[in-house]
Amino acid sequence: MNQVDLNCDLGESFGHYVIGNDEAVLPLISSANVACGFHAGDYSEMRRTVLRAKKNRVAIGAHPGLPDLKGFGRREMDITPTEIYDMIVYQIGALQAVAAAQKVDLNHVKPHGALYHMASDQKKYADAVVQAVHDVAPNLLLFGMDGTYLTVAGENAGLHVVYEAYADRTYQPDGSLTPRSQADALITDTDQALQQVLEMLREGTVTTVAGRKTKVRAETICVHGDGAAALAFAATIREALQTRGIKIDSWKK
Repeated sequence: MNQVDLNCDLGESFGHYVIGNDEAVLPLISSANVACGFHAGDYSEMRRTVLRAKKNRVAIGAHPGLPDLKGFGRREMDITPTEIYDMIVYQIGALQAVAAAQKVDLNHVKPHGALYHMASDQKKYADAVVQAVHDVAPNLLLFGMDGTYLTVAGENAGLHVVYEAYADRTYQPDGSLTPRSQADALITDTDQALQQVLEMLREGTVTTVAGRKTKVRAETICVHGDGAAALAFAATIREALQTRGIKIDSWKK
């Protein structure tokens, strides 16, 4: 692969609470997934993040989540597909308006946290997410993991699916992410994160927590913006990939 997108979840601060280091991370990435006010972020932070991304020529995407500010959108909810559909439409629309006011367009959609996993694991939620994206703006790219209901539904609906892999998360033998409830879910060592990314791009595999390799498609690599090592990960990965002749750039709609 001679090009890969480097994405990060940003715009997650709200009110007096500061989460992440958006200004420092933005020059190092090619796509920003902007929180839309449900799991994190607020209307002012959305505007600030869009402006910062525009300044750094970073593609802007909606990062809709569950309405769970206290749990940062990482707790699953007993919710209907119709509610999922409505909240996705609502959040994409909000960020679309903010972006339009700053004379920029949205490029993609990536569900956040528990919503991402619910849509990956259950067809009814995947269909609701994909239908919402399709109805609001079918030209938007959809980020998701290979082999999930989300990306299958996206492909079937004719959306441009961009396959995502993770620099800072460990993988299970079936190709899923290790749940955050487990002690080995997060990668905190910069060299380990880099080696995982290089394996994904060179071999199309990832070494799981069981020590076995499983296939992975990595068109866009995620570094979580709220991670303690997000800045170091992004800087190290960007430099290493560019040194190896791999272009860091977003996929265009």
